Amino acid sequence: MQENEAKNDTTYLTGRERMVASAGLDLWTEEFGDPDHPAVLLVMGAQAQGIQWNDGIVRRLVAGGRRVVRYDHRDTGRSSTVDFAAHPYTVADLASDALAVLDALGVARAHVVGASLGGVIGQLLAVTHPDRVLTLTSLSSQPLGTDAAAAVQRAMEGAPPLPGELPPPTPELLAALVASFPEPQAGLEGHLAARLPLWRVLHGPVLPFDEEEYRAVERRAYERARDPRAALNHAFAGATPVGSTAELASVTAPALVLHGTEDPMFPPAHAEATAAALPGARLVLIEGMGHTLPAALDDRLAGEILRHTAVTAV
Repeated sequence: MQENEAKNDTTYLTGRERMVASAGLDLWTEEFGDPDHPAVLLVMGAQAQGIQWNDGIVRRLVAGGRRVVRYDHRDTGRSSTVDFAAHPYTVADLASDALAVLDALGVARAHVVGASLGGVIGQLLAVTHPDRVLTLTSLSSQPLGTDAAAAVQRAMEGAPPLPGELPPPTPELLAALVASFPEPQAGLEGHLAARLPLWRVLHGPVLPFDEEEYRAVERRAYERARDPRAALNHAFAGATPVGSTAELASVTAPALVLHGTEDPMFPPAHAEATAAALPGARLVLIEGMGHTLPAALDDRLAGEILRHTAVTAV
């Protein structure tokens, strides 16, 4: 169980909630800490909600003197859902949403911390809006410009990676992903039954797997979502690569690359490539971590972020 949850899974850390407008959509945001403290923008990955940044991480960042903001991407959680066929969007649009959150909250510059797709969004912001990014933390992610969708498609077809291509997700993860979204009529229990095997694979084989922790996170996400299946649109949004890895050479924000040694989605070679492309980036590999943020790692992850953002905590 996460430290902030009661035994009945109903007690969570509560911040200052606000709906923010972006491109005609409403984005749910939640803010913690002193508004005068340096801002940390937490950007979650594809198909994930802002609340999947553990309350334990948020608590530690706030205790370390940070103003913390987390939010739901469009098509997740309490944010607006989109008819993708009628109104398609890209990862660049998701990055614009992040800027809209900063603008609405009056944050001129933020320490941007992005997980998975959020890491790519953070990298894109550091390239296109360097004046808004104090520091960059790319967590469990891959380099900007990587054609992940094509690599996954080749892997699912049994084709080998192209020469020089970063390794694809593991076969176990690909199989779990295929089965991870039940039909809408499955209800909460059907949803949990489909999702928990995916979380087990994403978590990795080394650290102890706390099924109840993941069950509580997935239940909360399901119950607060306007439409749990709308998040599938992120796969369409991510099908077109955005930016290029070469553009990362222009990034001036101090960069930290955090990654698990057991990540089945983006094996560690992705982190190494990201760190190599970002000038002066520091690479930290976390032993045993997969492609999730288990509460057992709250101290380690928050500590690394606090150390990194202390460099320019102004």
